[in-house]
Amino acid sequence: MATMHQVTQVVLHQHLHHLPPKHSHPSTRSYRVINSVNCFRVESPTESTHFHNSSTEKKTTATNIEEIMDDQISAVDFVELREEFLTLLRSRRSDEVPLTVEQAKPVTSPMYQGDPPPTFSEAMESCPKADVENLKDLLVEENLYLYTEASEQGRLPVLILSMKQTDEEKRPAIVFLHSTHKCKEWLRPLLEAYASRGYVAIAIDSRYHGERASSQTTYQEALVSSWKKGDTMPFIYDTVWDLIKLADYLTHQRDDIDSARIGITGESLGGMHAWFAAFADTRYSVVVPIIGVQGFRWAIDNDKWHGRVDSIKAVFEEARVDLGKSDIDREVVEKVWDRIAPGLASQFDAPCTIPAIAPRPLLILNGEADHRCPLLGLDTPKSEAERAHEAHNSNCFKFVAETGVGHQMTSTMVKEASIWFDTYLK
Repeated sequence: MATMHQVTQVVLHQHLHHLPPKHSHPSTRSYRVINSVNCFRVESPTESTHFHNSSTEKKTTATNIEEIMDDQISAVDFVELREEFLTLLRSRRSDEVPLTVEQAKPVTSPMYQGDPPPTFSEAMESCPKADVENLKDLLVEENLYLYTEASEQGRLPVLILSMKQTDEEKRPAIVFLHSTHKCKEWLRPLLEAYASRGYVAIAIDSRYHGERASSQTTYQEALVSSWKKGDTMPFIYDTVWDLIKLADYLTHQRDDIDSARIGITGESLGGMHAWFAAFADTRYSVVVPIIGVQGFRWAIDNDKWHGRVDSIKAVFEEARVDLGKSDIDREVVEKVWDRIAPGLASQFDAPCTIPAIAPRPLLILNGEADHRCPLLGLDTPKSEAERAHEAHNSNCFKFVAETGVGHQMTSTMVKEASIWFDTYLK
């Protein structure tokens, strides 16, 4: 079995400690191409061309991703890109607070937004379990709140399942992330299966979901508010901040977890959270995003953005009206991404951030016919990830596009993820 003790990691705390002040906002600073992939690095604010929300201005600085992929990958560039992303995360935070932990009660009536989910998930129920008699009686359930910042959304609900422990041996842990409009309780079948096999299994409510939602429309309203005010980043980024703080808790306050063996995975929106958390924080040592990785720039350039946009359409409709458009078009899409998740379609897009996960084991699971994560848009992220792993003499990258499958997590994907984690975390 492979061991992640052999993987050299960048210490995240050094990045967090040396970040610029919160008022230093990357989205108002200029960028230039650096010599790894089509990523953009912060330059002096005195440069003449700046990164704004205008698509025409964007085109003068964001050259098509596939045109400049020939330079050598530099680990230093990925460190700088990671630091830039962390600077962005801090720029829209409320006051930071010491990471504190509070006991919580189990959720008896989980909050699901949008259409009610099915009562049974064949894919999750297919996850391999250890043959343990009276499993339910041997599971230990913990319900916690972590406080990651001063705002209301800074209270992070956490659900942890593990087996009763008879020794003091540290165990591997895996963080599971739910899809849009669901919550941590939805993931319970996966948590139980992994816990039965000796993992500490962890799930959270992402921002404006589950216990962090107050109505059926909380998440959609948060996205619209982000477009209007530009003071939060509810699409992906704010939850990544929580996942960094979660890693602090798992590595510094848990005696039962091996800090070198923490995996992360998620479905759809959760897959994007897993991708970006692993990019931002190297303490996530094994990574499996499921139906989450996509090329945002590619989708805009090739008019294949509709599937993703339709999943959170309210914010794009609001932007369309504000921009005086009769229909949602590529300009509306680009402006929304630039506003609510700066850099998502440029310097933090998949071709730049997916290879930055190397040399850690990375398994990307997608559907061949997924309209939200079009397969052609993944050619460049895939090739760049392969190149990054080769540069590290690492053979622990795999990409699987399941034939005939759209935007759906399947039993095959769940089993592939299980094998991957057992290979690299056990």
